[in-house]
Amino acid sequence: MLAATSWAARLKAGLARTREVLNADLGTLLARRGIDASLFDELESALLAADCGVEATRSLLDELRARAKAANLEDGAALKDLLKSAVLERLRPLERALDPGAHKPCVIVVAGVNGSGKTTSIGKLAKYFQSGGRTVMLAAGDTFRAAAREQLSAWGERNGVPVIGQQGGDPGAVVFDAVAAARARGIDVLIADTAGRLPTQLHLMEEIKKVKRVIAKALPGAPHETLLVLDAGTGQNALAQVKAFDEALGLTGLVLTKLDGSAKGGVVLGIARQRPIPLMFVGVGEGIDDLRPFSAAEFAEALFD
Repeated sequence: MLAATSWAARLKAGLARTREVLNADLGTLLARRGIDASLFDELESALLAADCGVEATRSLLDELRARAKAANLEDGAALKDLLKSAVLERLRPLERALDPGAHKPCVIVVAGVNGSGKTTSIGKLAKYFQSGGRTVMLAAGDTFRAAAREQLSAWGERNGVPVIGQQGGDPGAVVFDAVAAARARGIDVLIADTAGRLPTQLHLMEEIKKVKRVIAKALPGAPHETLLVLDAGTGQNALAQVKAFDEALGLTGLVLTKLDGSAKGGVVLGIARQRPIPLMFVGVGEGIDDLRPFSAAEFAEALFD
């Protein structure tokens, strides 16, 4: 497993662009003497620039005003620790570890829009669970996109895990076969890929609902986790994706990818405010070890360090 200190450093590096956008304004603002209305107006602009979202930003500022007043703060620099603490409080409810040990196999369905990094995230998740001593199998349930099965198979070969798939065919049939194979082989974790789709593509949303129903028939109580992969670069658009997929599938967790390529890491605050579904994993690079469980404390530290 990747050492905690090494991951914290990698997360800090991955959030560099968001931190630069946020701290470029904060550094000047919070060095000012005196706390007044103009400071909070400028602080609002800084938070919005980091894509924290309007609702989350206003809620955060309302709390800061109240806490600053209650503590009789007079120095803008004293707000930084207060701000960091308030952000941490908002992020903590998003923490939930994904423990596959309660089920065998633990069946995980992974969904997302096209280009979110879904299949790549599945490969990294397979590596993560393997590093924890679990046996893993992948189901190539994306029978829509050309070469999707081949891409997943390449991750399977890279990790040394079996991949169940069919050339074309019905995704429900693929995952049904995969569940049967995972049970027969005593696999710990089965991760099912699905076709990328937009929430507005209603026929595809119905298809993924069918995939979940088929899994439940193959193994009562499954899937045990339904994860949505989000591209951090989409910023506030990610909130609409979370809402639509949650209403359709009943999400149990989120995976936020490509934080290193975006200055919009503040979207996590928007998720915490509007749809606090557990953020189970965050990704900050292309390496196989660059997807790790979300830690509110590490994330807040990386934002404001």
